[in-house]
Amino acid sequence: MLKQLTQFIGRTLEHHELICSLAMREIRSRYVGSFLGGIWTFLQPLVMITVYWFVFSVGFRSRPMGDVPFVVWLTAGMAPWFVFSEVVTGAVTVIPANANLIKKTLFPSQILPVVKTVSSINTHLVFLVLLLALLFFQGMPYSLWFFQFLYYFTAMCVLALGIGWAVSALNVFVRDVGQIVGVVIQIGFWATPIFWNIQMMPEQIRFFLKFNPLFYIVQGYRESFISFVPFWHHPVLTLYFWLVAGTFFVTGALVFNRLKPQFADVL
Repeated sequence: MLKQLTQFIGRTLEHHELICSLAMREIRSRYVGSFLGGIWTFLQPLVMITVYWFVFSVGFRSRPMGDVPFVVWLTAGMAPWFVFSEVVTGAVTVIPANANLIKKTLFPSQILPVVKTVSSINTHLVFLVLLLALLFFQGMPYSLWFFQFLYYFTAMCVLALGIGWAVSALNVFVRDVGQIVGVVIQIGFWATPIFWNIQMMPEQIRFFLKFNPLFYIVQGYRESFISFVPFWHHPVLTLYFWLVAGTFFVTGALVFNRLKPQFADVL
């Protein structure tokens, strides 16, 4: 099993240039024929954050989280979640969508979920720019702790890629996987403290909510950009996250590697 995993990862890394090329092509193709073109890359996250801020801050009158403006707190949580959901939901249909490439026996199909992950960096950068702008306009301090987000972003990519490999392979044979992933993403969205503070929950409920691995990522982004808490201050939560993320990563890689030879026959 270890040998198979090592070979799978090695073959994937060998195609790093092709991955970057396909990711750039996907980014450019998103708004082909659109009048505003790449401007939509900024408009969509901006409109999304504005709508959520208006609904929860103005409509439901959500209070600032401590001394942190709600819109800053919200954006810091939305940034990683949006990328995670984009990678996982995009990976579900990536194999059937590229059936013409899959049927070419020499094409390394395992890179397609990786391409989704790499192309999502473009959207993530937009969220980070918006977050930094909000921090500036709200008069909040800038810090070198901001760079800690790179650790949490890497952690999120490991988790998302592992899930992406698994669901993309399984969806080729069981098309219900796409529907299941959509439901789980919806549940996960509201079960992750993006719009609400976990401290508002009773202690016994809080304990179970922390089993959600995205809690670690969302909290990490807020601690990197707002409260400046290093990740090693949560050793137990960090160990738990990497056990979960590692399990998904290894399982996803092995599942994809096992099912890959049958893709062309089913498609």
